[in-house]
Amino acid sequence: MNIWHDISPELITPQQFTAVIEIPMGSKKKYEMDKRTGLLRLDRILHTSAHYPANYGFIPRTYADDSDPLDVLVLCSESLDPLVMVDCIPIGCIRMIDEDSYDEKIIAIAREDPTWNFYHDLSDLPPHIAQEIRHFFEIYKQLEHKHTTVLDTLSRDEAIQIVSSCMDRYQIHFCGKRPGHPSARAQELSKQLTP
Repeated sequence: MNIWHDISPELITPQQFTAVIEIPMGSKKKYEMDKRTGLLRLDRILHTSAHYPANYGFIPRTYADDSDPLDVLVLCSESLDPLVMVDCIPIGCIRMIDEDSYDEKIIAIAREDPTWNFYHDLSDLPPHIAQEIRHFFEIYKQLEHKHTTVLDTLSRDEAIQIVSSCMDRYQIHFCGKRPGHPSARAQELSKQLTP
């Protein structure tokens, strides 16, 4: 099973989705999903004393501008293990430049965490939480002599639009169809996945 592609489409909507955790909150281990196998691969240990301020992963069945699934930070009161699937609600987004390429990171809350699940928008959070997240992404690659710039933070509605766009891009790239228009390739893939 490749968790990027083989998760049920019903679990992924712009307003609520299942995310897959790659990196636990508090970790310096930078895991990335191996696109071919769907397993996790250690990319590197961060070259900084900073650690991930939230659980970090991706949204399956999305395709972002960097040719990867869309990144997501999952705010949760507990550190979540790698490859855990967690039901999320988006509350905002960080838009940044990572080595001359645009990169968007959805900020979501774990739906089943009562400490976080009453937040509806990034603007609802205590300001320091958003500042910590922003600061982490501004400095986490500095000792690797790589440059990142956080451009701005976006609202829940803007985050939902980004998730929707990346879902559409996934359908076009991997299923050979425009959203809402079935194609022969998509029908063939569906037949292959049906037992």
